[in-house]
Amino acid sequence: MSADHLLRDHAPITEAAWEEIDTEARGRLKTALGARKLVDFSGPFGWDYSATNLGRVQPISSEPISGVEAAQRLVLPLVELRAPFALSRAELRDLDRGADDFDLEALDAAALRIAVAENVAVFHGLASARIEGIAPSSDHPPVPVGEGDFDQYPTHVARAVELLLSVGIDGPYGLALGPDAYRGVIETTERGGYPLLDHLRKILRGPLVWAPGVHGAVVVSLRGGDFLFESGQDLAVGYSHYDAEHVHLYLEESFSFRVASPDAAVALTS
Repeated sequence: MSADHLLRDHAPITEAAWEEIDTEARGRLKTALGARKLVDFSGPFGWDYSATNLGRVQPISSEPISGVEAAQRLVLPLVELRAPFALSRAELRDLDRGADDFDLEALDAAALRIAVAENVAVFHGLASARIEGIAPSSDHPPVPVGEGDFDQYPTHVARAVELLLSVGIDGPYGLALGPDAYRGVIETTERGGYPLLDHLRKILRGPLVWAPGVHGAVVVSLRGGDFLFESGQDLAVGYSHYDAEHVHLYLEESFSFRVASPDAAVALTS
């Protein structure tokens, strides 16, 4: 988790402390980055990678000279996300002394914030960054789900899978669940004591993913090539500045996301 632009060498943080910070960040992010478990991830291509090639052009109305046509390549600029946080300098000194109860609550909160932002961009879009999102891009009508009615989830998920199959979208399929929906699913046992979680996995033939930031749930095909996440700078911890009490850091990434097949997902909404 290091790059020159992150200015880590300028921070009053020892190598051992950086190792602890990076380990904690990786653990927290791995849990919360639900979107990455269900889309095609490519990269990272580096901090200086600025745009995704869309493979298309648009004509330029005016000719540079008579008899010469002009067209402009279309690209999707990467968006940068940054989540600042601060660590106590006293805590950092305690870590260097060997403390094993190092307080990284601020880092944990920042990791969750940036993971939620990424999940929201992928599943619901970020219009200002030209990211449409999976759910609003879907060609299929959302499958309505009664609030708290988790006993009916197999019916709803099967309906979503049927919609995908009807247009030739093969599986396996994955299910992204917001926190409330995920909690409801894992806590529900069907008649006869059969866990709902296992029933849904059999319908999908794929994973159920906890994805904070998702509203309701989204069924997506995992056949590949439908949902494209391109990473420039992968998530990393950088250094901003320090004062008498705290060292100010941040989590940062750059990425683009596009939906190549709008018919490869179905949203489940309340």
